Amino acid sequence: MQTHQIASFKANEIIRKCVHCGFCLATCPTYQLLGSELDSPRGRIYLVKSSLENNEFSKTSIKHLDRCLTCRSCETTCPSGVEYAKLMDIGRAFVEKKRPLWQKTARYCVRKLLTTPLLFNPIGLIAKHSNKQGEVIQPSASSKKVLLLGGCVQPALAPNINHSIKNILAKLGFEAIETPKNQCCGAIDQHLSAEQAAMIKIKANIDSWIAYDVEHIVSSASGCGLMVKDYASMFDAKDEYYQKAKIISAKTQDIAQFLSIQDLSKLNLEKANIAYHEPCTLQHGQQLAGLVNGILDSLGYYPAAVKDAHLCCGSAGTYSIFQPNLSKQLKTNKLNNLLASNPEIIVTANIGCLMHLQKGSKIPVKHWIELLDN
Repeated sequence: MQTHQIASFKANEIIRKCVHCGFCLATCPTYQLLGSELDSPRGRIYLVKSSLENNEFSKTSIKHLDRCLTCRSCETTCPSGVEYAKLMDIGRAFVEKKRPLWQKTARYCVRKLLTTPLLFNPIGLIAKHSNKQGEVIQPSASSKKVLLLGGCVQPALAPNINHSIKNILAKLGFEAIETPKNQCCGAIDQHLSAEQAAMIKIKANIDSWIAYDVEHIVSSASGCGLMVKDYASMFDAKDEYYQKAKIISAKTQDIAQFLSIQDLSKLNLEKANIAYHEPCTLQHGQQLAGLVNGILDSLGYYPAAVKDAHLCCGSAGTYSIFQPNLSKQLKTNKLNNLLASNPEIIVTANIGCLMHLQKGSKIPVKHWIELLDN
């Protein structure tokens, strides 16, 4: 795609990779729902290109950019390697300055609410999905240490997830050191175009986590894991944080990656007929499609194939808050496909997807890791 006088070198580089092929249209959730070119990745690339070239945009442009889930399904499909999510960050940062005041205020309030434990914990008491269950298994004195990214909302909404991970790791000979709730990965700030706030969190995390000197950093929320794996790409190679960010990103693994090379025969499993929803941040963002399914198959669960498994459930971080109608349609479609096999439990790998799907499901929705702590 040709460009003209775009100041951002990165944006110019990304846009020029797009060859107009349209493969992304078939895998874009919003295009599938709305059928509008402007609600497809290719259409949004044109909007960002036009905005950066002419420094002009309309309220309609903001609407179409906001409708993007940033699920990265288009990146998985794209034959040209267009870094669409990075372009959306650039485009949204440009648009953010010109938003109406009420939108800026709403987005600020949501950011602060979700990333400030003092504010969010009372909501967690009301909206809590589940509590800790069972005894705490203490790791042995000889256990190797791993750093567990606790998350900022997961401990308040579903503390049993981190509880289960600690127990599982203790059985496998590892001690999990959980990060405090005030150490947010920065994803919410980043995706709501508060780049400066995100960078403050990112640098503080890097300084804190690198001091632990552990071999592995483990995340059970695929959205947080993706963000931390991207840390190194957020710094210029000359920045003093670049090398430290590379170390943190390289050490970070989704819990499925970590467990895939462990002997899980010591674990007591919760036997059930399950359906598995694979989060976009795991299959498209981290490019780990099929990994959890493989682990579940090896343990004897054999979840049935899910129609349109590549499409987003509609959670997408704060998307369900700012785009409730589209989010609800995507959730309904996803649940219909997950329930087609008549499962007893739906499992997933991200707290946002878990909470979103549970709102529309009569059967339990759990993190898949909880099946391994029985």
